[in-house]
Formats: sequence, C-alpha cells, structure tokens
Amino acid sequence: MAEFSKKNIISLLNAKNEDILSLMILTNSKRDDLRITYSKNVFLPISEICRNECGYCTFRKDPSNPEARILMNPPEILNILKDADKLRCKEALFTFGELPDEISDVKIALRKLGYENMVEYLYFICNETLKQTNLLPHSNPGILKKDYLRMLKEVNASMGLMLETSSARLMETIAHKLSPGKNPKLRIETIENAGKLRIPFTTGLLIGIGETIEERAESLLEIKRINDKYGHIQEIIIQNFKPKPGIPMQNYKEPSLVEMINMVSVTKLLFPDIGVQVPPNLNRKNAQIFLMAGADDWGGISPLTKDYVNPEAPWPELDELRMITEEVGYYLDERLPVYPKFISEDFLSHRILDKIKSWGNI
Repeated sequence: MAEFSKKNIISLLNAKNEDILSLMILTNSKRDDLRITYSKNVFLPISEICRNECGYCTFRKDPSNPEARILMNPPEILNILKDADKLRCKEALFTFGELPDEISDVKIALRKLGYENMVEYLYFICNETLKQTNLLPHSNPGILKKDYLRMLKEVNASMGLMLETSSARLMETIAHKLSPGKNPKLRIETIENAGKLRIPFTTGLLIGIGETIEERAESLLEIKRINDKYGHIQEIIIQNFKPKPGIPMQNYKEPSLVEMINMVSVTKLLFPDIGVQVPPNLNRKNAQIFLMAGADDWGGISPLTKDYVNPEAPWPELDELRMITEEVGYYLDERLPVYPKFISEDFLSHRILDKIKSWGNI
C-alpha cells in the first residue's frame, strides 16, 4: 500500500459529494473477506471513581454520590462472571476510572480487601477469572507504568487504552482541561510500553470533542507510527462523541455522518490489517453505512451487562446485529478478545495461550 502523507489524509477526511462514494468504494476494495466480527462479553466497571473530569463523560461519579460504585467486591464480580460464563461469553471487560486509588475512598476500600492499589486488585480479579471461568480478561485500566503492564500481561488476553486524540491543545479546552490523565504524552507512553511488552492492544479516537480535521490526521498518523514500530495494535475504535444531558459538553454537536464516514474509511485505508470498530449501540441508525465505509468489527456485545460508559445506549441483540450485518452483504463472526494473528507465544502468556488451546481454537 502506498504511504499516505498528512496532506493526503487531510484531503480524504475533507471528502465531499462524489468523492465520499469513491472513498468508500476504494476502502471496500481492500477487504480480504466479508466477515464482520464481534466479541461476546461481560462489562464490569470495577470502580466509577476517576481523577479526570472530562467534559463528555457520564461514567465518572464523585465519591460523595450515594450511587457511586466505589469498588466492586470479589463475590459480586465473580457472581457476574459466572453468569456470563453460563451465557458462553468469552471476554471479561474490566475497566475503572483513571487512577482511582489516588482517591481516599477507593484506597480505604482496597486496603479493607488487603490490596495496596488497583493494579494489584485487578490482577487478582483477572487471575480468579482464569481460574474459575472460561472467560478471557481484557482490561482497560487507563495509563499505567510499564511494570504494571508487564504484571497484567500474564492474566490478560489483550488490553486497551483509547488515545482519543494526540492533540495537546485539547488539554486547554472543555473536553480535557480537568483531566490530567488525558495528556496525549502519557497515553502514548502507555500504548508504546504495551508494544514493547508485546501486549495485543486496542486503541482508538474519540471524534467530535473539539479536534480539527488536521488533528484527526495527526492522531491517525501517531497510531500508525506506534504500530509500525511495535506491531501490537489489533483494533482501532472510531467512536463518535454523543452529547448527553448534564455533561459540560451537553450543547456541543456530535460529528456529522459525513465526518464519521470519512474517518472510518481513511482509518481502514491506513490500517488494512487491523480491525476498525464503530460501536453499534451509538450508531443504531447508521451502523450499516459504517460497514460499507470500511468498519469490520462491532466490538464487545454483552447479553448480560449494559455499556456503563454509554448507559443510555443499549447493545443490539445478536439477532438484530446479525440482520444489520447480513442485510448489506456481510456475515457476523464471533471472535475472542484477542485477534487470531496475536494468538502465539510472541504475544500471550502461557496461561492465556494454554486456555485458548484447551478450547481447540488453535
């Protein structure tokens, strides 16, 4: 594939009229097959406490909020995991706010359970998941030091962190001005460290939070730079900002359909061998268009738990997702939380690899 310059990418992201259709046709000509994948998962928000206060977030709760989930306890987590196991889910998605153990309420809750920090607790939960269920952990723990990533690799099939944007300018805007953890340098460092450790990784961009077309191009090129160096990125999420009542950005416009089509198509052109995901629950009306624009993965779909990051947007039922997919000529295919090309000793711990081998998947 010919290399795309920043100028070329900006031009494609600005496509209009018949150029949009040409872009979609070009992207689809690069497809190897008609498979659209998804992962059957269970979503466990271990803590809703977060040091960041992003202008678009409804996940974070203040510790003083009586409805805040300070810390899920082991019996609660394991009961949910066992229910998911009965439903034949294969992915246990663990997430929490950024560095919640910096907040005293979480620190106290952890110490009552015998843990010094969230990473130690997450390791325990992932370890119990492997011991007591057939699920594979996929953790999204925010920015982490390299040693913590190394520790979690042993008990995770894959991990993830949204880059969101590579633009430091947004740290001065309503989106990120109260969110030290959204500093692109910190997030890039975490993604690169995951590459150094050969951890299969999911990342992505959040579209419509105040970034320019040029900054979108720069963000894509930054992900490409990292993956060209380490080759560990298995999936890129292109997620559209959705205004919600009560958030600081509630009156901001979401990105247009044209913006999203162009973004998805250009991402697939830049990353033909990496999964490109558009969350179907955020795009019920336009989901099929994004398949035709180059998206080839629906991400995690849970028959048991809601999307706690976007609780107002329920997952489609699998029958609906299959209909949406097949109606435009593709077919739905379940995958594991780690993509097939990463199922090897180069990327997975022996514990994860042995579990997958025991199912006969490789």
